[in-house]
Amino acid sequence: MHEDESALGVRLPEARLSPLRAVLRRMAIALAMLLGMFVLVALDLDGYRDSADGEVSLLDALYYVTVSISTTGYGDITPVTPAARIVNIVAVTPLRIAFLVVLVGTTLEVLTRRTREAILIERWRARLRDHTVIVGYGTKGRAASRTLLENGCAKESIVVVDPDPAVVAEASAHGFTGVTGDGSRSYVLERAAIKQAREVIIATRRDDTTALVTLTARSLNPGATIVAAVREAENDPLVRQSGADVVITSSEAAGRMLGVATQSPAVSALIEDLLVYGKGLDLYERPVRADEVGGPPARGEEIVVAVVRDGRMLNYTDPQVSELRAGDRLVLIHVPAQPV
Repeated sequence: MHEDESALGVRLPEARLSPLRAVLRRMAIALAMLLGMFVLVALDLDGYRDSADGEVSLLDALYYVTVSISTTGYGDITPVTPAARIVNIVAVTPLRIAFLVVLVGTTLEVLTRRTREAILIERWRARLRDHTVIVGYGTKGRAASRTLLENGCAKESIVVVDPDPAVVAEASAHGFTGVTGDGSRSYVLERAAIKQAREVIIATRRDDTTALVTLTARSLNPGATIVAAVREAENDPLVRQSGADVVITSSEAAGRMLGVATQSPAVSALIEDLLVYGKGLDLYERPVRADEVGGPPARGEEIVVAVVRDGRMLNYTDPQVSELRAGDRLVLIHVPAQPV
């Protein structure tokens, strides 16, 4: 059961033709074949005989073409000259076969597409490593994906999981691989290759769902970095106990931003600037370089605001930060160089 679901539940990004346009295109091809065959017969009316009156008119030619190309073939109109028979062998018969292919093209296309999708999904799973899984593609999930892209993450390394097929289709249209299903189910996360993922972002609509997804993701991948969003601060400890490394309280964070904006719009604008990568000041984290070990935090285009050491975050005012160590991670503000 899960094998069939996994084959159908993964949606790779691709350009899809609408059903109406696909049908209209097939109808146009079939009509073009019909007209082409009619022209061939109309050019040599004398090469055909009608068993009713012996003569073949344009209307008779159109009748012959329709019954012949649909393989009905009543036999009342037949080619009698060598030229007409050659035309039937060289052109009419191949057109008849092509016409049948167009008629059954929907079935053939579905079978071909399923086979092609199964092959592409298997190839995708075989090469997918150290990717990011986003569970929930609502407002928070979309914002998280945009931030990842702004920080240089490739679209091919992002997999979106959501129970709504329309949302998964939207993610696929944005260039991401989408998986339809409940993220709290282990087999759904396995479709997204959760065991090979490096990061998991959980942005569901309900805190209880977030806790379940976190618990499932952690059980499947003990080494991944899991970041989860909750609406209520009281659910923060529960989600952390479920296995999240970082928990963001979305409603409380938004409320704080609103409060800051009313008291100090400039500070609010600065915080927003720091959160948007590539515009003005950038806040990011990187490992300490070998040439920085033993010295003070670097200055210039980078301002160190904190140092992560042994899992603890040390403020830049902490005396221990005055001497960097191997294994430290620096939280920095990048100041763009001013034009001369």
